[in-house]
Amino acid sequence: MNGETAASSAAAAVPELPPAVPEPARGGSPRPSSALARIALLISLLALAIAGWQWWETRSRADILQEELAKRLSEGDNIARESRLVSKQTQETLSNLQGKVGALEARLAESQSQRLALEAAYQELTRSRDDRVLAEVEQAVNLAAQQLQLAGNVEAALIALQSADARLARADQAQFLPLRKMLIQDIERLKALPLVDIPGLSLKLDHVAGSVDGMPLGFESVSRGEASKTAGAAADGGFWSGLWGDLWNEISQLVRIGRLDRPDPAVLSPQNAFMLRENLKLRLINARLALLQRDSRTYREDIKQAQAWIERYFDVKAKPTQDALATLRQLSGARLTLEIPALDDSLTALRNVKLGRDKGGPGAH
Repeated sequence: MNGETAASSAAAAVPELPPAVPEPARGGSPRPSSALARIALLISLLALAIAGWQWWETRSRADILQEELAKRLSEGDNIARESRLVSKQTQETLSNLQGKVGALEARLAESQSQRLALEAAYQELTRSRDDRVLAEVEQAVNLAAQQLQLAGNVEAALIALQSADARLARADQAQFLPLRKMLIQDIERLKALPLVDIPGLSLKLDHVAGSVDGMPLGFESVSRGEASKTAGAAADGGFWSGLWGDLWNEISQLVRIGRLDRPDPAVLSPQNAFMLRENLKLRLINARLALLQRDSRTYREDIKQAQAWIERYFDVKAKPTQDALATLRQLSGARLTLEIPALDDSLTALRNVKLGRDKGGPGAH
């Protein structure tokens, strides 16, 4: 196509020649037109050469351009192939990244589910731990209330309340602060009470009751004294002294001299003596029950009656009897009546904490 364009350009560049003039016959004189023809021919040849040269140059340039274009096209194909390869690699990388992102999202979802499960387990564990703490505290407060109401044992109640407060302090939960406040108030009220050693008084009563069987009866000591005197006289004076002693004993049974302010000990049969000791023990046991119940009137009446029986029927000169009477006199002066405070505030605070946890559901803590 480029060659045809060059040829047409060369043909257009050649000037149009004048019509040929018949050559004159040889031997004639030359004409001016022949010189012009030669000039025109030269010009035509020159134009043809120029046109050929232009065609050749144009063809060369076209070849160069064609080669350059082919080279550029080849480079474009290479670039396109490289682009397709890069695009394919990019797509593969993107696909791999999407797969990795999907795996990471799955792991993240699994981690979140595990975290939620761990949080639920922790909340349940915390709730179970707090429930155990509340159960221990409730048991301690109820024990303290029972010790105060049934036995009036302030020391035992204090120990129970202090153990409950220490348990709450170890738990270190803000929800337990109102309960701790009430416990501390009740502890301070109990500490302000005057100390009455109820367990110690009870042990002393038990000791007196246990010594009843070892206390000699009054008539037994008199009989033993007279028998020892008679035996001593018989041993010292022989037969006549013994006979005189027996006679004197018989006469003394008819006439007896005693003190009006203290009657002679009653003579009891073995069965009556046994019943006396058992009744005395029962009286002391009743006094102990009245002591535990803070019943001052019954307690003092039983102590007074036990003292009267011991002084009436037992040998007051014997060491066990003297010890028992001294203990009973000490017990009769003990003060039992105290204004024992109730633990209503602590019990109410405990119920409020439990109700708040029940309303809060499994996650409350």
